[in-house]
Amino acid sequence: METVELFRIGGDIEVRRLGFGSNRLSGPGFWGPPSDPAAARALLRMLPDLGINFIDTAESYGPYITEELIGDEIGPRADIVVSTKGGYIRTGPHAWHCCGRPEFLRQGVLTSIRRLKRERLDLWHLHRIDPAVPRDEQFGAIAEMREEGLIRYVGLSDVSVVDIEAAIEFFPVATVQNHYNLLHRAKEEVLAYCEQHSIGFMPFFPLADGKLNEARGMIDASRAIGATPAQLALAWLLHRSPVILPIPGTSNPAHLRSNLAAAGLELDQSTFDTLSAIYL
Repeated sequence: METVELFRIGGDIEVRRLGFGSNRLSGPGFWGPPSDPAAARALLRMLPDLGINFIDTAESYGPYITEELIGDEIGPRADIVVSTKGGYIRTGPHAWHCCGRPEFLRQGVLTSIRRLKRERLDLWHLHRIDPAVPRDEQFGAIAEMREEGLIRYVGLSDVSVVDIEAAIEFFPVATVQNHYNLLHRAKEEVLAYCEQHSIGFMPFFPLADGKLNEARGMIDASRAIGATPAQLALAWLLHRSPVILPIPGTSNPAHLRSNLAAAGLELDQSTFDTLSAIYL
């Protein structure tokens, strides 16, 4: 991991481009605690020793569970950047309800700070723009929290270029989280915009929720270069753009180490182009 390229969030928070997504540390349906809390805590404690200095989470994972685990095991360490998200109400497994009311967003930021045991949030994402609340009200509330010093940098999730440009009227957009991987590339326009403006692009479901492991072309290509399909998919993302910051999630230490090995996997242009063409 020491050789992984770096990206500067907001131009000055330096992170390695391969991070860790914590959503798998909650229970089934991203609800409740993990089946083995001790193992989840042990995995989090491993991250710094493995060279990971960027963790992604959200108040809705659990809800609150992953933030509490990260707060306990990582806490206020200055060498680990923690990104979290707010704007969802959870009512059960796989149940997600947008809530962009300013008072709810503020409550989320304040309680995330407390759970993560930080003085402020390095990076906070609006998990979704709530269609039931005027967009400017949501962005205005976020801008106020940033001005107060509760949030250092702001990101958006599941957005279009139009959304990003609207948000920039209120605050700089440091990062974007959108669904993107070899099988799902509908957000190419957003990625291109992020490249042009040095905005970090954090693809969620970078491994297509395991589907790439079963794809024939991926299996053949990974065998040819002596890698796993997951490693090849992550290497493809790292090669695709210098602003891409993959955050694969797992609760399995062996899978974690395997994912990190993708950082040392260099794709030649021919392999990259072949993979890109297979999954267009």
